Amino acid sequence: MTSLRKLGSSDLEVFPLSLGGNVFGWTADEATSFAVLDAYAAAGGNFLDTADGYSAWVPGNQGGESETIIGKWVKARGNRSDVVIATKVSQHPEYQGLSAANIKAAADASLRRLDTDYIDLYYTHFDKPEIPVEEIIGALDELVTAGKVRAIGASNISTERLAASLEFSDREGLAKYVALQPQYNLVSRDTYEGPLQDLAARYGLAAVPYYALASGFLTGKYRPGTTVDSPRAGGAAKHLETERGQRVLKALDEIAEAHDAPIPTIALAWLAAQPTVVAPIASARTVDQLPALLGVADVTLTDPEISRLTEASA
Repeated sequence: MTSLRKLGSSDLEVFPLSLGGNVFGWTADEATSFAVLDAYAAAGGNFLDTADGYSAWVPGNQGGESETIIGKWVKARGNRSDVVIATKVSQHPEYQGLSAANIKAAADASLRRLDTDYIDLYYTHFDKPEIPVEEIIGALDELVTAGKVRAIGASNISTERLAASLEFSDREGLAKYVALQPQYNLVSRDTYEGPLQDLAARYGLAAVPYYALASGFLTGKYRPGTTVDSPRAGGAAKHLETERGQRVLKALDEIAEAHDAPIPTIALAWLAAQPTVVAPIASARTVDQLPALLGVADVTLTDPEISRLTEASA
């Protein structure tokens, strides 16, 4: 049984791979989503990542489709106490922004869609610098005090705003961020490494990186001369045009062969080995895509292998 990891200073314990819910209600219909969720849970997975805005970008969707599917699945399986559900606020078409009133209204809407009375981890999805951190933290603290939220996190936030938020929480004795969701992977390192990662380490925050596989590029299926049928193919394929992207693929190929493991497993294992990272996020449109993601729980890279990938991705 895979050991669970402590999520920062919270009392939450999570599987070392967070299952991304962005595909639920988008490229995975309800039946397929249930199958993916069942397979993830059967492997010991317990950490689900969604947002109130998933998947408002799909024609005909309203936003909240992913939360609704997760809520139906949890209800059908009767496993609410076994899963850690993370969702986010600020991007739902009807609940835009991070004003105190919006945070509280959006949380209630998420609770209804998830068909639960508490959210395990509630992220501010995209920081809104025009809103004082005091207002944001104050609203989040009210949700924690009311028992609607167990722990809070921040996604897409500057080092300065994160520091101000943490300092305010400490000064006033209010709920404090325990997790951070940055963009971070082998071909996007400067989006987290440096001052933001240093701050997370100083405060004991758990990093839960998104785009862990660079929109699919780090699965290894994007190669010169190939065409991939995916809604994210354009974003992933651009890495092929860079020397770094090609160096990373070469290193991944060699290390994957040495471990007899899929390339995505190795890319996720490098990420999981980085300071502060507790659980990378990756999504699966089908059950067949899951094993390569779940493998991160069982593969440990050697120090030379980690160094090789770090150098290739520099």
